[in-house]
Amino acid sequence: MTRHGLTRRGWLQTIALAHVMRPPHAPARAFLESTPPERVGLAERDITPAIGMEQPGNYFKVFHTAFHDPCKVRAAVFDDGRDRVAIVSVDALMVPRNLVERCRKRIAATTGIPELAILIAATHSHSSGPTGMVQPGEYDHASELVRKLAYEHSSCADPRYLERLESEIVEAVRLANEQRRPARCSFAVGRESGVSFNRRIRMKNGGTWTHPGKGNPENLAYAGPIDPDVSVIGIWDLDNQLLGCLVNFACHATTNPGGISANWIYYLERAIRGFFGDHAVILFLAGFSGDVTQVDNLSPYANPPAEQWAKLVGGRVGAEALRVLLGAPQGSFGPVRALSRVLQLQRRVPAPERVREALEIVKRDPQQGDRTEWIFAKEIVLLDALIQRQPWATVELQVVQLGPAVLLASPGEMFVEFGLELKQRVRFPVVMPVELANGCVGYVPTEEAFGPRGGGYETRLTSYSNLEPSAGRKIVEVLVELAAELRPSPLPSPPLAPPFRTPWSYGNVPPELYD
Repeated sequence: MTRHGLTRRGWLQTIALAHVMRPPHAPARAFLESTPPERVGLAERDITPAIGMEQPGNYFKVFHTAFHDPCKVRAAVFDDGRDRVAIVSVDALMVPRNLVERCRKRIAATTGIPELAILIAATHSHSSGPTGMVQPGEYDHASELVRKLAYEHSSCADPRYLERLESEIVEAVRLANEQRRPARCSFAVGRESGVSFNRRIRMKNGGTWTHPGKGNPENLAYAGPIDPDVSVIGIWDLDNQLLGCLVNFACHATTNPGGISANWIYYLERAIRGFFGDHAVILFLAGFSGDVTQVDNLSPYANPPAEQWAKLVGGRVGAEALRVLLGAPQGSFGPVRALSRVLQLQRRVPAPERVREALEIVKRDPQQGDRTEWIFAKEIVLLDALIQRQPWATVELQVVQLGPAVLLASPGEMFVEFGLELKQRVRFPVVMPVELANGCVGYVPTEEAFGPRGGGYETRLTSYSNLEPSAGRKIVEVLVELAAELRPSPLPSPPLAPPFRTPWSYGNVPPELYD
């Protein structure tokens, strides 16, 4: 039976496979208090950008002109009595690698949590603050033309905002570490299959396009699957009150509800807090969704307005998370462990003639002619300059164990197939692939996407996305190897009923009949 088979059959059948975690008939609180001390701390900090700052996620500059909802850093520190790990969720398009490294050093110095036991992941909100694409000083080594293309014609991170983000990440983890309290966790996997769609479509010409458009007569079928799992780790105090949770789901955060926003993640948070209260800290961790969005290109119906769309995605994912939180038993989340390995992956190098052609194109006015052609030419020129300084990409892969659950973290925008494969091969009851974690190396498509039937802009060479075609395969293999070094603990299971003594007296009566 596959893991997805278990998911489809529901949580109650899944937990039936777990080992009993407390002595039969022992009172729940007495059992919890008799186990080694396990504590969790949670905290959140505001990182809302200012009006007028750049809105990331484009190949050109776009600026925020309105406010919709706050962007946040949310942190959780898990302490099993021996080791600690910190999980950080950032409402951002991406978290640059050098920012992660600075945050880890400061967090380790402040809290004593080992640097490699700290996972920092972006939610990939396209309506958040300026953390990308071009980093401060990234092209200072290049020619005047390249610097102009990078700093004046590209989406750029704001150095002041990055400084603020670094401080708030460090402070969120510091507060979470200080506020640790006795806690137990629940682990569950729900299913939401109606709000995410593979955005790459097979076309009648044999190729694959990204977002070819609704009603396109050349559309044939989705080029890939989705991952409907809503994986949830609930964090509870000893009085059965929810302190917060981790939610993992595979879908781009591109609903853009109208201004600065955490995107649909805002409504996910509202859905859960609406039941449990505003004190609950909700960490969203983006699943492998480099080719999955909320857009259904094969639907004949119009897309909803942006605000309604954000509510639809966030509300339904949040409602599913709430459903499984209410039904999942609580227990130990130990052991906690973290492993990490750094790869140096080769970048794809543009052909010299392609670079020469691109240089001629970018000398033209970008407002004249084919703008798409100009943008991709600009990206080739930037990539050529980047490779001169960094021919290899640093890719940190990390696995974090929380008892029966494992988080598998990659800095790429991973195609969903890789996450599904990990869930089949990694022998943990709950497997949570986390993309855009501990850095950002752009899209990581499947090798098939680079083949004769491939295509889509995720496979184009840009300064953002340029890893070798085998990068995804190498990343998956390392994550599987790292996870194999860990041993999952059993899922919590509910207490057994007390021994049978006598039936309920009101129920153990015969019927009464009248003439």
